[in-house]
Amino acid sequence: MLSVAGADHIITMDLHASQIQGFFDIAVDNLYAEPAVLQWIRENIPEWKNGIIVSPDAGGAKRVTSIADRLNVDFALIHKERKKANEVDRMVLVGDVKDRVAILVDDMADTCGTICHAADKLIDAGATKVYAILTHGIFSGPAISRINSAPFEAVVVTNTIPQEEKMKACPKIQVIDISMILAEAIRRTHNGESVSYLFSHVPL
Repeated sequence: MLSVAGADHIITMDLHASQIQGFFDIAVDNLYAEPAVLQWIRENIPEWKNGIIVSPDAGGAKRVTSIADRLNVDFALIHKERKKANEVDRMVLVGDVKDRVAILVDDMADTCGTICHAADKLIDAGATKVYAILTHGIFSGPAISRINSAPFEAVVVTNTIPQEEKMKACPKIQVIDISMILAEAIRRTHNGESVSYLFSHVPL
């Protein structure tokens, strides 16, 4: 549909499944929020060096190991077994979070059942604080009430989806502005330059 409408290049941010790129017959550049996430952690979590990066599911292991390596901290993951969509049955924590700041990282959150259960699990396992950092905050249905009730210091999302109204309803929600990353990607694409620099850097 996009190519028929005249688009000849698509820029995305943290695709939920990288295979989606293969469904387009035009160029696709998938950018990553990781550089902006790393910057936010270093600037906003004073105890980040005593932190541990946690994936709320096994599928996010590659993402959290990359961030943990860049920060030179440990990582953990939560294995979940689901009975049906958006309903978590059982969670198993793999990794030691005792007396550490746990930083949950994922690409998206919808109803937030998974990350809120994960936060409870991390506190029960001895984490001193829990943050959640997400690329795309959908926050549908009971998401806001769940976040308000969960033991998060903050739930941090990028502004790929506008969050002004959600922030009014939930003071825990904070936003990472990635507009400069997208703007620089558009500039580089327009000028025929590589966008790979943006995979590891936040433009000034």
